[in-house]
Amino acid sequence: MDFATRKGIQGLTMYRVDSDDRLIETPPQAIARDVHVRSIGASGVGRVLKRLLDITGAALFLVLGMPLYLLVALGVKLSSPGPVHYWQYRVGIGGRRFAFIKFRSMVMDGDEVLNSFLDSDSAARAKWETHQKLERDPRITRFGSFIRRTSLDELPQFWNVLLGDMSLVGPRPCMADQDKYYGEHWTTYCTMRPGITGLWQVSGRNTLTYAERVRMDVRYVQEWSLWLDLCILLKTVKVVLTGHGAH
Repeated sequence: MDFATRKGIQGLTMYRVDSDDRLIETPPQAIARDVHVRSIGASGVGRVLKRLLDITGAALFLVLGMPLYLLVALGVKLSSPGPVHYWQYRVGIGGRRFAFIKFRSMVMDGDEVLNSFLDSDSAARAKWETHQKLERDPRITRFGSFIRRTSLDELPQFWNVLLGDMSLVGPRPCMADQDKYYGEHWTTYCTMRPGITGLWQVSGRNTLTYAERVRMDVRYVQEWSLWLDLCILLKTVKVVLTGHGAH
């Protein structure tokens, strides 16, 4: 977490990234209000053990799962024009931006396709504004739909875990302009590394509203333990195999 100690202020000051990618200072009062939450995410021993689990898990997958990784990469390359990987800036621990990696599952002009579709379908726009997801997203390719349904599009995020940007388990990675959906809970989100999986993914995924996703992220930070991480990892296997909540 990025902290700075200011003269005359007892404690720590946190920063976050706003929608214009500017670093914004969080008032000390906000830190005092949520100090019990932050202390969980910043626990020295717990943080070290969680990081060791992350490195071990990510390294094992990238070694043992590399044949599967290469097969998915080939499928993306052959199924539609464009690069194999998709990069997008997300906000991580301490409000730091990082390059979030996935296998590309959409057409190259995805933003234009989405905007055109939402302009022509008011029901789809209402769904998008509530969930930030669509059951039939016009941007997604046929192969992209398959790797999303099976969560194979998430495999490159194991590189994010090794780099220290993400964790195996944590809040869902957010874009900077999604801070408005978290409101006062944004600083809570920024106390831990975002995860490949988390409470949201094993509790319904795309069937949940964005507000429910926020509550799941806050609950995860407040109740975090290594045991909780292990339980979520085990539940993730079941969710991936059954496709529950995937679109």
